[in-house]
Amino acid sequence: MKHENTVDFWDDVAEDWEIQVGTDGDANRRLNSDPVLWQFAGDVNGLKVLDAGCGTGYLSGLLEKKGAVVTGVDFSEKMIRIARKNNPEIDFDVDSCSELSSQANECFDLLIANYVLMDVEDLESAVNAFYRVLKPNGVAVLVFSHPCFPQARRFTSQETGELCYAWKNNYFERVRCVDPPWNHFRSEFIWFHRSLSDYWRAFKSAGFAVIDFEEPRIKEDRYEFATNQKMLESCTTRPFSVAFKLKK
Repeated sequence: MKHENTVDFWDDVAEDWEIQVGTDGDANRRLNSDPVLWQFAGDVNGLKVLDAGCGTGYLSGLLEKKGAVVTGVDFSEKMIRIARKNNPEIDFDVDSCSELSSQANECFDLLIANYVLMDVEDLESAVNAFYRVLKPNGVAVLVFSHPCFPQARRFTSQETGELCYAWKNNYFERVRCVDPPWNHFRSEFIWFHRSLSDYWRAFKSAGFAVIDFEEPRIKEDRYEFATNQKMLESCTTRPFSVAFKLKK
């Protein structure tokens, strides 16, 4: 199924996305990036936290269980409908991360955008909105797909057995990308490629200081949760994402 814009796409896959992430996140999150996310976030008890691009609300629910006062926003009405159903005690708003027009200036201690920035069309507007809604000295934890290693474009060489990545465009060129459906999804995936330096410049231009950075991968204490040797090898040998901790 093809879509002209990202809102229609995410509305269409909302129910499938709930299956994908459930209440604890998918395998990549649980094995690789969530430990880094929680390390960067620190103790959230009592903090006002914005889950920016919350989707079906799995992370909002986990934050609330840890004592955070959570607000979730997503531009997909169907995603928010599911989030409200699953977490009726949490405030959710239909809003674009590029605007956050439903949120006041300087009202959050912590903002988390978990696998969101590669899906927003206007990177700079989103980062500027993140900066605006954070309190002075507030922290943003941003996790997104690694721009250097697009997982939907990887393949194994039949000649050498080496893992390869196919690039259709100049890495430094900003491109709207459409990838074929995967797993149980029925729709093509829309996302936006930017270089790692594009992200870094956007953070700096908005006024953020980068205080930590990581390319998440599975740690030894989680090896047992990998369901097979191939998954373990994948999680230990290549990064699926990047994680930034920024301070206002």
